[in-house]
Amino acid sequence: MVFMGDRATLLETGRFVQRRGRTAENMADAAFAVAVAGTADTADGGREAAVLTADIVDSTGAVESFGTAGGADHTAGADTVDHADTADTADHADEAEARHRRAAEAGDTASMSVLGALLLRRGDLDGAEAYLRAATAEGDRAAANNLGVLLHQKGYADEAAGWWRIAAVAGSAAAAHALGRHFRERGDEPGAEYWLRQSAEQGHALGAYALADLLEHRGDTGAERWLRAAAEQGHREAAYRLARTIERNAVGDAHDAFGLGRVLGDGRRGLDAGTQAKPDSPVAGPDAGRVGEAEQWYRQAAARGHRRAALHLGAILEQRGELKDAGRWYLTAAKDGEPRAACALGFLLRDAGDEESAAVWWLRAAQDGDGNAANALGALHAARGEQQTAERWYRAAMDAGDVNGAYNLGLLCAAQDRIPQAEQWYRRAAYAGHREAANALAVLLLQAGDATGAEPWFSKAAEAGSVDAAFNLGILHAGRDEDRAAIGWYQRAAAAGHTDAALQVGMALLRDGDEREAERHLRCAAGGGSAEAAFRLAGVLDRRQPAPGPPALGEPMPERTECEEWYERAAEQGHRRAQVRAGMLAAARGDMASAAGWYREAAESGSRNGAFNLGLLLAREGSEREAALWWSRAANDGHGRAALRLALLAARRGELTEGQRWCARAVELGPAEVTERAARLLEALHQELTA
Repeated sequence: MVFMGDRATLLETGRFVQRRGRTAENMADAAFAVAVAGTADTADGGREAAVLTADIVDSTGAVESFGTAGGADHTAGADTVDHADTADTADHADEAEARHRRAAEAGDTASMSVLGALLLRRGDLDGAEAYLRAATAEGDRAAANNLGVLLHQKGYADEAAGWWRIAAVAGSAAAAHALGRHFRERGDEPGAEYWLRQSAEQGHALGAYALADLLEHRGDTGAERWLRAAAEQGHREAAYRLARTIERNAVGDAHDAFGLGRVLGDGRRGLDAGTQAKPDSPVAGPDAGRVGEAEQWYRQAAARGHRRAALHLGAILEQRGELKDAGRWYLTAAKDGEPRAACALGFLLRDAGDEESAAVWWLRAAQDGDGNAANALGALHAARGEQQTAERWYRAAMDAGDVNGAYNLGLLCAAQDRIPQAEQWYRRAAYAGHREAANALAVLLLQAGDATGAEPWFSKAAEAGSVDAAFNLGILHAGRDEDRAAIGWYQRAAAAGHTDAALQVGMALLRDGDEREAERHLRCAAGGGSAEAAFRLAGVLDRRQPAPGPPALGEPMPERTECEEWYERAAEQGHRRAQVRAGMLAAARGDMASAAGWYREAAESGSRNGAFNLGLLLAREGSEREAALWWSRAANDGHGRAALRLALLAARRGELTEGQRWCARAVELGPAEVTERAARLLEALHQELTA
């Protein structure tokens, strides 16, 4: 059964089915509703069409008399039509119409009502009116309702309401629904609620949906109950809106799955925001609590052709990782004309590596006015170096009302060093409330030396929720030695997951002596990929434990400690001091191969300590020539101990002048212990040379 709001066509209800009770009334509810209102999928949270609609009631199966206490069943013998065979359908319809026409002319009330409904559905209002009035005069309740429908189509709304009232008082749920809609259109909400409730309580799906719509408009919590009642009877718009209601209740701040979903934003942190944005693909969705129930209703509505339900169902499935099913529902919705689904399908295809197919769906969505898809196309062309095409699509996104278009135009101009134009687009987006554009604008101003102009934009962006802006405010205050204010902003950014901010908070806590709390922040930053945080966390752990000794003869090599693991994690990211420290811990455990590897990496990256330690290992292994090369590199970079080692090596070889040169270098570089030893060696070499 198809209901209001589902884009049913007259052909879908073009058959007569024998039923008893109110089933006959409910069977054809949608046909006239769509014929009059032409409703399609409503927007999220949208209202039923403002145009008053009513129901054509097929009275073939059960014609009820409002002149008697009960309804008299009339079986007019209408054949059930098989829609699978169009020719047979037409033949049966013609035969049934002829049979009803003969019976109506003979005075059969049920046939008058059926024939009137048939002509009304066909659009022959004048022909239908005579039969419906005749059947109504004989007490046919369905004919009274359909007469109201006919009069409403002719523009006689007040007279139509009179007949609907008669039918509704006689127990017609369809007429009560139509009457309720009539009152609501005229602003009489109490009257509308009364009649819609009468219809809904009789099990009329359209009445339940219209009542829910009225209650939801007033903010009444009872709306969900009636949405559920309508949805359980197969009303797809009710199923969709029920799912949205459940989702809103689940997350507390429900937002459209793709209204704020895959936006294009700047992935850079800190004060270097200014590179081209790339499409991101987070999918909005509810918490796990009631998502299952919401999903069921989305699925029911989507199965009945509701394209936005298919979109939301796809979003839930994508969030859960069921990409194949998500793509199927996105495709269904996209083919039905939902541009956001086409856009989402494009992102799925891009993530799967099929950029060409993604571009096809983004193009389709962008041409239908989806700004997010236009942004995605802009980013795609920008990545290919097609700057003019990218700019055209970003402008299209902006024209579609997507403020990200202006922001991305700013990023595009900044990447091309067109700073004045970038500032112009950032300002446009920032004034429209784009928080990352406000942050990027502040960065430009700060880079131009206008800290006074930058600070308000950083503040505006941070207050709007920009984590980068909060971090940048911390940097700004730290540069002014306003440590308390800086830490406040760092803490705010760190609480939102900003890795560098967590590092700054951890370092500040270490300076204050709060090692435990510092460790917590350093773990967060290190877990987020900060090499410096991993190094400093390892240092905290290192200070708590004694250095491991080498294994005794015959004992296995000790396992790596957590401290060493963090050093290695930082070292793997190229942190030179961590590489040196990881090498030292490995050497202390007796793992000379690992130690040499870390020392070499550090030395090749320019670490003088790494070069010195590598030289020590090589010298112990008998490779003094290579050791001397690394010590020379370390000494030339200012390592006093390396200079002293070179002096000793030269003295052993009898190269006294060379030894004096390195001794003098060691005395110059220090530290104090090295200076003292080098001075003694220098004196000895001098005496040897002058002897």
